[in-house]
Amino acid sequence: MKAYQALPEGYGEILKIDLQNDKKTALIVNLIGAVVMIAILVAGHFIVPVTRFFDLTSLSGYLIRLGVLLLAFVAYIVLHELTHAAAMKAVGGGKVIFGFTGMYAFAGSREDWFDKTSYRLIALAPLVFWGVVFGILSLLVPEDWFWVVWFLQAGNVSGAAGDVFVTLKLWNYPSSILVRDTGTDMTVYDAGRTE
Repeated sequence: MKAYQALPEGYGEILKIDLQNDKKTALIVNLIGAVVMIAILVAGHFIVPVTRFFDLTSLSGYLIRLGVLLLAFVAYIVLHELTHAAAMKAVGGGKVIFGFTGMYAFAGSREDWFDKTSYRLIALAPLVFWGVVFGILSLLVPEDWFWVVWFLQAGNVSGAAGDVFVTLKLWNYPSSILVRDTGTDMTVYDAGRTE
C-alpha cells in the first residue's frame, strides 16, 4: 500500500467520478443508500421492536435518547471523515482536507495519489470500523437504547453507499491504477496513458 505525492511519469487520466456534479449517478447511489437504510431498520425491528425507541412512558427518557441520537449522529459524521483521514495517513498520505458541500461531508487530498489497495482501505475504513463498533454496542446497550445505536449503524452503512459504489466501480481496473480523491471527486490514472 502506498501513497504518491506526485503522479508518476507515464500515468494519465482514465476515469473521473464526481458524485457532487453527476446528478444521475448521485441519485442512484443515494436511492441505493436509502433502500439499504430501510432494510437495516426493518432488520433491527426484528431484533428489538422500534416502538421501544418511541416509548413515551417516560417522556424525559425518550427526549434524552432522542437528544443523544441527534448529537451522536453529528459526531459520527465527523468521526466517519476522520476515519477516512486516518486511513489516508496510515498509507503515507500527506495533508488531508475536510469540507461539507451541502450534500456530502468529505475528507480528501489534493496532494496524493493512492494505489488501488490503499484506496480500497481508505474508502471502506469507516464502513468496516464503525460497523464493528456499532455492532458491538448494539449488543451491549440496554434494550431502550438499542435503537440509538441501530439508527447510527443504519446511517453508517447507508452513508457509505458512495464509498462502496466507487470501490465496486474500480474493482476490475488493473492494480496499477492510482486514485486522486479530492473529497468531492475521484480521478483515476493508469500507466501508458497520457493526459
